[in-house]
Amino acid sequence: MLLLSGLLLSCQESLEDKCAREAKEYTEKKCPAPIGENIVIDSMSFERSTHTLHYYYSIKGAADSNPNINTSEAYNLLLSQIKNATSIKDYKDAGYNFAYTYRSGKDKNKVVFEAVFKPEDYK
Repeated sequence: MLLLSGLLLSCQESLEDKCAREAKEYTEKKCPAPIGENIVIDSMSFERSTHTLHYYYSIKGAADSNPNINTSEAYNLLLSQIKNATSIKDYKDAGYNFAYTYRSGKDKNKVVFEAVFKPEDYK
């Protein structure tokens, strides 16, 4: 009976609710986590008003001492990842936005790189 009620509830979950839940669960269970050399994912959030899935990162170590980011290259790399990601297909199909904020690990108020991708960018 519990399994059936769980299935019924999951069938009724809106895409917005699913996105918010998944972002919260990912943050609670997996963050902070290193995702590459000198980069840590700190959290994810879903902004309902703009339908934006927002990823927050910190830059650590040597990269944080002299953050010389090629913004064009970073933008194109992130855009390519969005286009190729199957895990966010439902959100892409629904026209959600994807935002990325990279902050200094030493100074969380210092934004090193930021980008927002809209459907017209990745479709």
